[in-house]
Amino acid sequence: MNERSFTIDTMHSMDKRTQILSATEQLIATRGLDKVSMQQVAKHAGVAAGTIYRYFDDKDDLLLQLSAHLMMQCATHIQHGVKDEPTLRDQFERLWRNTWHMMLQRDHLLLSRDQFEALPRDDHAHTQQERIAFADLYRVIQQGKDQRLFKPMDDDVLITLGLEPAVCLARKQVRGVITLNDDAIADAIRACWDAISLH
Repeated sequence: MNERSFTIDTMHSMDKRTQILSATEQLIATRGLDKVSMQQVAKHAGVAAGTIYRYFDDKDDLLLQLSAHLMMQCATHIQHGVKDEPTLRDQFERLWRNTWHMMLQRDHLLLSRDQFEALPRDDHAHTQQERIAFADLYRVIQQGKDQRLFKPMDDDVLITLGLEPAVCLARKQVRGVITLNDDAIADAIRACWDAISLH
């Protein structure tokens, strides 16, 4: 079975909308946002060109919905199991590790990050959706501030200081610049916790 037939077989098991979104994501990662056409998406998704327009008004609508779809996937992965952790520190560590593992598993998001960050979006609506989608993450940050464990800074600044290093380190690992073992990962998590904590 070649790569294309594997991709098409995998996509047949998805619903059509998800199939189209997945094809668009793969094409953006490999070709770049500006070089993706609706015809290419249809071909890569294994659907007729007209099928796309049953789910999306046009390319802009497809890209807006892809942006929301990726955000929801990221939120699900990053927050998985966070509520099960007993302490705030354990919850932070779970968020960090989930971010690290998600980025390693979806390395095309790392390697083409600028392309995905350039996806169109309604910034006001996106901010509201992000707050809802990442409710567990924002809850951890707010609890840390309420308990005077975290610095009294803007939530998004704390999230960036706490979790963005996981993304940057994963990018370096994927590119072969560094190789982090378990001890190095634990050290990185401690350094990120220290960056947002009051001492």
